[in-house]
Amino acid sequence: MGKAEKNKRKKKRLKQLMVLKEEETESQVLFDLIKVLEDLEKEGRLVDIQICPRCKSPKVRRVRAMSGDLWGHMGILPPKFECEECGWRARLVLKATNRPLGIKDVAIIVEASDLKEAQRE
Repeated sequence: MGKAEKNKRKKKRLKQLMVLKEEETESQVLFDLIKVLEDLEKEGRLVDIQICPRCKSPKVRRVRAMSGDLWGHMGILPPKFECEECGWRARLVLKATNRPLGIKDVAIIVEASDLKEAQRE
């Protein structure tokens, strides 16, 4: 086994460890978010919280016009959002909620999961 191959394996292993640490952090943030939503539901407060699709952080904010989203503020395109934790930026935002799901919501979730399964095949 050559030196280059050892370095390649070492880099791959380090990358795998970084991904595992990110997933661990992401899952902890997600569990904390779920607990807060459950506590709010017990108090009778129903809320929608914007979350980052990459790291699941609730620290998502709308991008200002002078920071790169002039079209969103003019109403030509949907607004752009960014995550303060990981730097993710896009016009799509996910919401976590503790509201009861309606029939329409369940149908959308089922359709999305069917699309996801079709892409895997």
